[in-house]
Amino acid sequence: MTDLDAQFSGTKPVADALAFDESRLEAWMKENVDGFAGPLTVTQFRGGQSNPTYKLDTPNASYVLRRKPPGRLLPSAHAVDREFTVMSALGTTGFPVPRMHGLEEDEAVIGTPFYVMDFVKGRIFWDPYLPGMSPSERAAIYDASNATLAKLHNVDYEAIGLGDYGKPGNYFERQIGRWTKQYKAAETETIEAMDRLIEWLPENAPEQERTSIVHGDYRLDNMIFHPTEPKVIAVLDWELSTLGDPLADFTYQLMQWRTPKDIRSGFLGVDLKGLGIPTEAEYVKAYCERTGREGIPKLDFYIAYNIFRLAGIAQGVYARAMQGNASNERAKDLGALVKPMAEYAWGIAKGA
Repeated sequence: MTDLDAQFSGTKPVADALAFDESRLEAWMKENVDGFAGPLTVTQFRGGQSNPTYKLDTPNASYVLRRKPPGRLLPSAHAVDREFTVMSALGTTGFPVPRMHGLEEDEAVIGTPFYVMDFVKGRIFWDPYLPGMSPSERAAIYDASNATLAKLHNVDYEAIGLGDYGKPGNYFERQIGRWTKQYKAAETETIEAMDRLIEWLPENAPEQERTSIVHGDYRLDNMIFHPTEPKVIAVLDWELSTLGDPLADFTYQLMQWRTPKDIRSGFLGVDLKGLGIPTEAEYVKAYCERTGREGIPKLDFYIAYNIFRLAGIAQGVYARAMQGNASNERAKDLGALVKPMAEYAWGIAKGA
């Protein structure tokens, strides 16, 4: 087990700040979950920074509960209802998501809105370097990840009832506006590079050519892989999903190849061939073939935008940690990354 596995894998007792009346939940489960039979044991997953996530065990089955965190929240953040909607719809297409059991928006049950889904048993890879694997195993894992994202972007969202899941067009304009607003609402110090990006990004956004469902936080540790095969059996964490530009989604994962090891376990300057991990060019080529594209022009814009967005997310998590209601004690460490991320993104923007 790696350090990251130890940090994020498995469950722990529920933190006091995130506890709720378990008997009320058990009564709700009896009414809303087919085949449910108690007694119920509740623990909290270690991973996940944003929406507190719990494992619900019974003698015959295990479930997962995701809820809005308690406390004062940024507007439009923590939309568990949207997560429930998109996973329910995608489940009808055979796309790998857990089976959904129910959404509860009444705060009287556990204090905040929540939903319950099946617990999917498999492997989560917290370390993108995939330690302990052979080069061919790593190659297969990354290929499965690439194929799954391409499959998402090829889904006919109108046909599964998600035509109104986001606004069509102007995706970057809206997203840059949204993350600027979120960042400013959570700002704890002035970071010049962030202010420059806020100015530069809207002026340099490429035309949006396609619209698809976008996951919004697509990366290896938001997937569950089959216990023994290089196959994605569930994609998790749909909190930031919407309709948008699929290239924004793809290049968000591609940041892994453009960031140094100390920013988010990035691959920059690493001998990927020796590890069996595809190079950036190979990963881009595979995605383009699967989605019928010639290539991705303006790649630098997309990378700068995504690092800016990541810095905005990190700032929000950090600000919540300062208020004491983030669901992971490591959230405070993220605050220290905001400035170097912003400076790195601004360097790429200037180069573009």
